[in-house]
Parts: sequence; structure tokens; C-alpha cells
Amino acid sequence: MRTILTIGLILCFSDLFAQSTFDLKGMNYEGDEVIHLEKLASDSLASTFLIWVKEGVKAHFHASHTEYVYVLEGQGSMILGKEEVMIQPGQLIYIPVGTVHSVVVNAGSELKVLSVQTPEFKGQDRVFVEPYRRPDSK
Repeated sequence: MRTILTIGLILCFSDLFAQSTFDLKGMNYEGDEVIHLEKLASDSLASTFLIWVKEGVKAHFHASHTEYVYVLEGQGSMILGKEEVMIQPGQLIYIPVGTVHSVVVNAGSELKVLSVQTPEFKGQDRVFVEPYRRPDSK
């Protein structure tokens, strides 16, 4: 299954990156935003973002697109549908359309991820489903 997802991701990237390359290791964010997005590329077929997450991402789903998240740096836990999974560098997460997902970042471990969303993400299909709370908060 991972092999199929990896091949799919490579196929998504092949046309997207045909005209551009990005030094993801050299791209850093030092600001105060809890979540920072850097759009790398976008067309009608897909949008690609580099995302830094300091604490977490509220539970939400996408009404009209699929998302692939590749973890570059950091660790945390992700709710993916009804399952909780630990995430770390090197993991590829496939999030089907309509699947509720959220992230809690491990203390001292800011996440840096590559997110590919298909078709193009225009910002209108993110539906939040519950307020974000760290597991250790009351």
C-alpha cells in the first residue's frame, strides 16, 4: 500500500515539479505563527505547500479534495478518521476526501511537512469539526 501511495505521490510531483525545484531542507520559518504555510506550486490539478506547525492543527476535513502529507521534520500524533497514528520524519500520510484529521505536535518538536492537495486547493473546502485542545489541557 505504501508503495502505491509513494508512486502516486511521485506521479503527482512529476508534472508539478517539471519546471521548478525546491530546496526543502533549506527552507525554514522562524516567525511566531502557530501554523505557517508557504505555497510552492499550484494549478488546476494540485496545490503543494510547505507547512510548519508549532502546536497542532484543529480537527477538520476537506469536502472536495484529497491530501498527501509527507513529514520532513518533527514528531506528533495525528487523528486520521477514527485512528490515532504517531507521525515522524519519512512518513507519508494519505488523507482521503471527507476524512476528519487533526495533529498534535510533540513538545519541543515543531513539524515541517510537505502537503500535496488534489485537485487544486482554493481554501473553501476546509470544514472544522471541533475545537483544538492539547491532550494535556483541561
